[in-house]
Amino acid sequence: MENLTRYFYNLLVSKGVSESLAEYLNVLIGIVVLLLTVYLVDFIVRKVVLAIFKRYASKSRNTFDDYLVKNKTFDYLSHIVPLSIIIWVIPKLFIAFPTAEKYLEVLFDIMVIVLTIWIVRSLLRTLRDFLKSLDSFKDKPIDSYVQVFMIFAWAIGAIFIFSSITGKSIWTFLTALGAMSAVILLIFKDTILGFVASIQVAVNDTVRIGDWITMSKYGADGDVIEINLSSVKVQNFDKTITTIPTYHLTSESFRNWRGMMDSGGRRIKRSILIKTSSISFLSKEDVEKLKGIELLQEYLNASQNAIDTYNQEHNIDKSVLVNGRNLSNMGVFRQYVESYLENHPYINTEMTIMSRQLAPTAQGTPLEIYAFSNDKVWKNYEHIMADIFDHLLSAIPYFNLEVFELDYSIEK
Repeated sequence: MENLTRYFYNLLVSKGVSESLAEYLNVLIGIVVLLLTVYLVDFIVRKVVLAIFKRYASKSRNTFDDYLVKNKTFDYLSHIVPLSIIIWVIPKLFIAFPTAEKYLEVLFDIMVIVLTIWIVRSLLRTLRDFLKSLDSFKDKPIDSYVQVFMIFAWAIGAIFIFSSITGKSIWTFLTALGAMSAVILLIFKDTILGFVASIQVAVNDTVRIGDWITMSKYGADGDVIEINLSSVKVQNFDKTITTIPTYHLTSESFRNWRGMMDSGGRRIKRSILIKTSSISFLSKEDVEKLKGIELLQEYLNASQNAIDTYNQEHNIDKSVLVNGRNLSNMGVFRQYVESYLENHPYINTEMTIMSRQLAPTAQGTPLEIYAFSNDKVWKNYEHIMADIFDHLLSAIPYFNLEVFELDYSIEK
């Protein structure tokens, strides 16, 4: 390049061009030649390098190199060659213009720093994507750690850039940063809190990507789709996205449904309000009639024999039904509910199955059904629960019971 520029300079001077103008024209021609050369080299390197690595990545069984191509790592690496040519040529091309040479050297030093950061960023993104493809890391907050490393990379890059621009030593900036540590902590407070929270979330395993969480304060009720340094993104069941500051997952309470998803069933806990005035003792005729229900035959036979034996041994006067021991329609219905649930194909019989009576209210006596469906998929779970209560509500009249309903009719 030096010989070429000297050739053009001598040629221009021999044609009668003044030496000062010849210097400017010589530099201008050199810049044009340099730009064309750099463009051509950059084009060839990118085509060759990318073609080689893309072919290798397509044949390789390892997915890591595929992510390198996806995140343009080789594109950034290919720029090293043309940039090196520019840095090597600039001092020779602008030897007659030391001031311009100085500024251009600073400019291209900054470009080297920025290119280095881009390469580091692409490598970190490649590592992030690769780890997310592994089953053991799919639910971990990898984005948070990548963002932390990128913050450090940009901070170090900024120090080198300021050092290059001002000509000051790097240690001068580090000393100044130490003196400004309080201000830095204040500026990056949320980032530091988010980083610490991300570590706590990962170590304590409180939240994973894919978990269903509920946080009423932020209107979040759905699946965690991303955990990064500053926020946790939750896709609600209505497909809206709620963003929660990461550090709030460690400072505030929320509900994580992972325990239910990992268990053997999803809880069904719902009550039927029974009209209290419809609850009564069962006569022998009523008991015989209910024995037609297959799920109650064994229970009614055993219970009736035990009750009759007790009443006879204690000489109970059964001319009045309230005397002694008796079966009630509510009690028999509770037994029917439990038997029905125990024989239901979609109820997990290894988990709690219970039908219990709650305290009477002004709206009736609640009969609560407590069980676990063995299918935890939301839609299927709702269908199972609806089918169970459809059946129970239809069965209530067979026990001479009534469901409480508010009567809004106005008597005239």
